[in-house]
Amino acid sequence: MKQTPPSRVRPAMAGTAPFAALVVLLSGGCAGSKLSQNTEAELRRSMLNALQREIAQSEGTESPRELGSPSPDTSKLEIRPEHLDQIEQEYSTVADVARVAARTPEGVDPLATLAGDNLMGLPTQTLGVSLERAIQTAVANNLNAEFARYAPAINQATIVEAEAAFDWLLFGSATYQDSSVPRASQGFGGSGSGVIREQSEVFSAAAGLRRTLTTGGSLGLTHTLGSTNVGTSFFGSEPTPNPARNAGFEVELSQPLLRGFGESVNTAEIRLARNAERSSVADLRAQLIDTVTETERAYWTLVQRYQELVIYTRLLERGEQVRDDIKARRVQDARQAQVADAVARVERRRADVLRARQALRRASDNLKQLVNDPDLPVGSETLLIPADGPTAESVSVSLLDAITTAVAERPELDQALLTIDDAQIREQVARNLRKPRLDLQAEARLLGLDDTYGNAYEDSVSNRFIDEWLIGIAFEQPIGNRAGEAAFRRARLQRMQSVVSYRRAVQGVVLDVKTALDNVITSHDLIEQSTLSRIAQGEALRTLGVEKELTNLGYTVERLNVELNQQESLAGAQIAEAAAVISYNTALADLYAAMGTTLERSRIDLIVPDANQLEPGEAPMDYVVDPAPDAE
Repeated sequence: MKQTPPSRVRPAMAGTAPFAALVVLLSGGCAGSKLSQNTEAELRRSMLNALQREIAQSEGTESPRELGSPSPDTSKLEIRPEHLDQIEQEYSTVADVARVAARTPEGVDPLATLAGDNLMGLPTQTLGVSLERAIQTAVANNLNAEFARYAPAINQATIVEAEAAFDWLLFGSATYQDSSVPRASQGFGGSGSGVIREQSEVFSAAAGLRRTLTTGGSLGLTHTLGSTNVGTSFFGSEPTPNPARNAGFEVELSQPLLRGFGESVNTAEIRLARNAERSSVADLRAQLIDTVTETERAYWTLVQRYQELVIYTRLLERGEQVRDDIKARRVQDARQAQVADAVARVERRRADVLRARQALRRASDNLKQLVNDPDLPVGSETLLIPADGPTAESVSVSLLDAITTAVAERPELDQALLTIDDAQIREQVARNLRKPRLDLQAEARLLGLDDTYGNAYEDSVSNRFIDEWLIGIAFEQPIGNRAGEAAFRRARLQRMQSVVSYRRAVQGVVLDVKTALDNVITSHDLIEQSTLSRIAQGEALRTLGVEKELTNLGYTVERLNVELNQQESLAGAQIAEAAAVISYNTALADLYAAMGTTLERSRIDLIVPDANQLEPGEAPMDYVVDPAPDAE
C-alpha cells in the first residue's frame, strides 16, 4: 500500500503557519476583549511563545530525512550471493507462506488448514480483507464514530434554539362576558319601587407581536378590540353610546442602557452554541482519526499474527523431521533422554502453534469489532485474513514540517482555540454584568371609542383619545457589587487558564509528533538489523543442512540438537523481522495521526450537512471515501 511521505503533507501556511493562525485568532477573537492592555498583551505573548519555544531549535536548521527502502548490507555477513538466494527461498517468512500454500490440496484454504477448527468444532471459514476495505468499513460503521457523528447535528439544533430567542412572537387573546346583576331601585319621592336588573355583554380581544431585541431590550406591538352592551330594566338608565365599540393600539419598549446592553452580550449563547458545534465537528474528526488509526493498527496486528502462525507451523514441521531422525538413531547412539528431550521440544512448538492460532482469532475478532460490518459481526466464526502485506517504502520525514502540520491540522488544537474564544465570550458577559442596572421603559397607547368599530378606528388613528404616554427609567446597583466583581474575576481567570490549556495542548501535540517520528525512524532502522539477523540465522541452518547431507557428522544426536536450537533461533529472527516491518507500518499510521492528516492519507472527506435539511431518519453525518488510487 502506498504511503504518503509526511513532507508532502504541507501545512496551510508554510513556515509561519502557526503564528499566522494565532495572529488571526488574536486580532479577531481577542479584539473584543475587555481585558486591560497589559493582560491582553500577556495572553498574546503566551500563545505565540507556546509555539515558538517548541520549534525554535529546528526552525531554519533542519533538513528532511529520507528513509529509503531498507536494503541490508549483507557484505558484513560474508555469505556468497548464491547462498543468499537460497536462504531467501528456504528460510524467509515469505517462502514459508508460499510453501504452506503449495502443499495445501487444491480448493482448500491454506489458512483454514493452519487455523484448525473454529469454536464450534467445524473447519474454519476464512475471508480475505484489504486494509483499504477495513478502513472504509470502519469509518462507515464503527460504533464510536457513529455515536460521535450525532453531536454536530445536536449542536446545530442548539444554535437554532439560541437564535430563536430573538424571533417574533405572535400572541392573542379573547374573552366574552355576559352578566345579569339584580339591584334595588329607588322610586319617585324616595318610595321603594322594586328591583331592577342590570344586564351587560362585554367582549374584548387582543393580538400583537413581541420580540426580544439583540440589544437586550424587548419590543411589543398590541392591537385591542372590544365591545360593551349594557341593558337595564324598570326605567334604569343606559350609557351612551350603547353598544360601545372600542379599538386601540399599544407600543411597549424596554431597553437596558448599562447592564445587559449590547449585541455581544445578548448573543453570547448563540456564539457559544456555534463554538460548541465547531468543537463537536473537531471532536468527530478526532474520533475518526482514532478509528482509522486503531483499524490500521489492528490490521497490521492481524498480519503479524498470521505470519507468526506460519512461522511456528514451519518450525513445528522442521522439529518433527529432526525428532524422527533422533528416534531413528536409537539403535546407534541416541539415548532415551535425548529422544524424550526432542519429543518435548516438538510438543512445545505444537503449543506455540496453538497459541498462535488463538492470537490470530483474537486479532480477527478485534478487527471485526472495529469495522463493525453488518455482514460480519463479532459473533461470526469467519476468520479474517489479510489481503495486504506490510511494506517498507521510502518516505521523507521532517520534524519541523511534522510539527507545523500538526499545529495546523490537529483537531485538539482547534478545540483549545475554541475554548479560549468561549472564555473570552463569557468574560465579555461578566464584565457587562458588573455595571449598574439602568433600564429605559417607554409606552404609548391610542384608544378609540364609538358606536361602531369603524368610528372607533377613526378615533384611534386621529389621536382623538390618547390613553397613555409613558416614559421612565429604573436604576439598581448592589452596594459593593461583590457578586458582579467576583463573577468577572472568575471569568478573567478562566480565560487565562484556557490559554495555559492551549499551551499544554501544543506541548502534547509536539510530544506526540516527536514520539511518533522517533518510532518511525527507529522501526525503519530495525528492519535492516532484523533482516540481517534472520539471514545470518538462515545461513547457519543452511550450513547445518549441507553438513548433514555431505557427512555423517550431521547425524549425530549432538549435531541434531544443535539443528533444533538453530531452528528456534531462526524462528525467533523471523518473528523479529516481521515485527520490525509491522512496527514500521504501525509507526507510520501513528505519525499521520499525530500530525492530524490520517483522513487525508486515507482519502476520506468529512462532510457536515445542515441538520435542518435532513430527512427524518437520515444520518446526520456523511463520509465520502475517494475510491480513486493515489495520483502518485
